[in-house]
Amino acid sequence: MAKNKPAGLSDYQKEPLKRRDFIIQGATAVGIASAAAYLALAPENFPLSLKDESGLRSQPTPEVFQLPDFRVAKPTGGVDVGIGRTGEMRTLLKKALDAIGGITHYIKPGDVVLVKPNVAFDRAPHLGATTHPDIMEALVQMLLVDCRAAEVRVTDNPIESPADSFAKSGVRKAVEQAGGQIYLPDSNAFRVLSTPGAKLIENWPSLYRPFNSVNKVIGVAAVKDHNLCQASLGIKNWYGLLGGQRNQFHQDIHEIISDLSLMIRPTLSILDGTRMLMRHGPTGGNPADVKKGNSVIVGTDPVGMDAWAYKNLLEREDELPAYLHKSEEKGTGKIDLTGRLKEVV
Repeated sequence: MAKNKPAGLSDYQKEPLKRRDFIIQGATAVGIASAAAYLALAPENFPLSLKDESGLRSQPTPEVFQLPDFRVAKPTGGVDVGIGRTGEMRTLLKKALDAIGGITHYIKPGDVVLVKPNVAFDRAPHLGATTHPDIMEALVQMLLVDCRAAEVRVTDNPIESPADSFAKSGVRKAVEQAGGQIYLPDSNAFRVLSTPGAKLIENWPSLYRPFNSVNKVIGVAAVKDHNLCQASLGIKNWYGLLGGQRNQFHQDIHEIISDLSLMIRPTLSILDGTRMLMRHGPTGGNPADVKKGNSVIVGTDPVGMDAWAYKNLLEREDELPAYLHKSEEKGTGKIDLTGRLKEVV
């Protein structure tokens, strides 16, 4: 007679482990242990390594964006650069725009337009260190009224206080009374921008938020002397889109400016030649260093525009700045404007 089984004891008896299954399970256990050891001990740069001695692995991967090409083909038989001579600011601007086909050729109804002036410093307009508010007001009015743009945004990342710089320069008041919107930078306005072919800023934090839904871009630059790169003109103006520790690029100023010509291909570039900071740029501070002029330059070749302004507005007879030759080598424009320029007096 069978003995009574203890309470809770099942009739099931586990089948003895076969030799083959034992080997497989053992190998699996060894594999798991080896993998765990590799993940824990492999150098940080090895695939799947869990080591993070530098602290870089635990940092989130930044979102990267790339700017589209904002250029518009010029009218058939048209020129690349127009110069408006004689008249008040709006007249000068219109003459220059008409010389390259008119602003309505480049900006269409419903466009969302971003305008980038130079508002780097907390300076009054008459000192020539920033883009003049009169040209900003005239341009924004044209974009909204003549072109029927859906929206006009204006942005810059000033070296000094953004709020103070936009206020003191007069740009904020001019833009807002013309119907445009000011986008001031903050810590959430930047993302890493990818610029293929750039040597110094191939991947660099830049203003992102103002570009959301934008399909046309216009740069409006002050014409001024610069103690490091000889001149601050249309291409150098895009430096104001950069974030991060951008002052490190002063050590290779001509390379960074030529990189900027790759970074953004604007719809139009505008140079205000109604007053120029001839000396002690880029900050200025002495009205005696500012020379009055009577011209506005608009075009689609920023390299040729900068070269022309360097010779004719800043009145320099020396060799062109190296950044212009570098930009030309990178294929972003041509220095020689022969046959590509039209003046409207």
